[in-house]
Amino acid sequence: MKFSLLSSAVIGAAAASALQTIEAVGNKFFNKDGSQFFVKGVAYQLIPEDPLVHTEQCARDAELMQSLGANAIRVYHVDAKADHSGCMSVFAKAGIYTLIDLDTFDTYILPNDPWWNQTQHDRYAEVMDAFVKYDNVLGFFIGNEIIAQANQSMAAPYIKTAARDMKTYRDRKGYRKIPIGYSAADIAELRPMLQDYLTCGGNSSEIIDFFALNSYEWCDPSTYSTSGYAALQAQAKDFPVPIFFSETGCNVPGPRLFDDQSAIFGKEMVNDWSGSIIYEWIEEANHYGLVSYGPAVSATVTGSNIVGGYTVAGTPTAISPDFDNLKSQWAKVTPTGVASSNYNPDKVSTRACPTSTASGWLVQGNVRLPELGETFSGTYTSAPTASTPTGTAASATSTKNPAPVNKEIAGMSAGLVGVMLFFTFWL
Repeated sequence: MKFSLLSSAVIGAAAASALQTIEAVGNKFFNKDGSQFFVKGVAYQLIPEDPLVHTEQCARDAELMQSLGANAIRVYHVDAKADHSGCMSVFAKAGIYTLIDLDTFDTYILPNDPWWNQTQHDRYAEVMDAFVKYDNVLGFFIGNEIIAQANQSMAAPYIKTAARDMKTYRDRKGYRKIPIGYSAADIAELRPMLQDYLTCGGNSSEIIDFFALNSYEWCDPSTYSTSGYAALQAQAKDFPVPIFFSETGCNVPGPRLFDDQSAIFGKEMVNDWSGSIIYEWIEEANHYGLVSYGPAVSATVTGSNIVGGYTVAGTPTAISPDFDNLKSQWAKVTPTGVASSNYNPDKVSTRACPTSTASGWLVQGNVRLPELGETFSGTYTSAPTASTPTGTAASATSTKNPAPVNKEIAGMSAGLVGVMLFFTFWL
């Protein structure tokens, strides 16, 4: 298998065309042949700058991911100027799609003092330019947990603006309509309002193409009703765009059983959710890893393949029992969904733009989106809604099992600790 994957890299980018392209229609992902696509993914960021530049390492990892049952990876940071053809080819050969974050270490939209300028636009566009040629690109993230606290919701229009401008750039360049979405923190006071806001207003050119959630509510042992997933499902019913978990896999108290996968891909949620991405592939100090590349060493040890006391390259070894537990769960859930020919996207609900709340959501209804080069002035002006929404207004619900403290400190989701910590606690 390894030889096969490495051989595909020699062929180059052409091998990345072996997989069908995927599009977002209504609240579903569909393959080119019309079958519905469900994400079974892992977060993959072996090194801070770009894990998709070392072909041999990608081949080793892709082989084990294939045995796990994964069909997607999420990559938080890439170097737009690097050559990704080898890694993209071996992942395509293994049947694995990629979800790529467009932002870079120095172009992240700041939550408390947001702006959107030409430099940010161009850097995002460079990442898109570098990856749009690969058929196994499933989607682009416009940002990850930009809003991480209840008082940061005024940054939401800038998220929407960035998505609008990147969709405009994509279409103007004649690129395939690769979906562009957002990965949100699971904040009880904001979650339902944010997902509705990013898809409201009635103008398809201004809304995100998918919404993803970093949620650690289900901590084994738990159930669909006691974990908080029932509330998440209620808020996702007939959502207007695909919705899925961009991070999940609570490790408290451990070991991880991944019982939530049977709910996500089962009768409770499969009609509205499009899958999940497990955090994370590599073992680090937060102990969320599915694999390791060697025993931990002192955090003071340095080396070309050592980051924070952990080896980040070599032959991946499955961590027991987490790896096998996830493999077993994914093997049991094989939804077929609906064929695109039998799907009516008109059944999804157009969400109303949320009104401001005392508990934290500060954007009042539909507002004029910032223009390129604009910095937040402290207020927004109202904008008309293009069509009458059919959904109901969102309301906050409690997060029963918030992300463990060690997750936040470890910097797994950068928005939780501030953008400057990207340089120390990388994704």
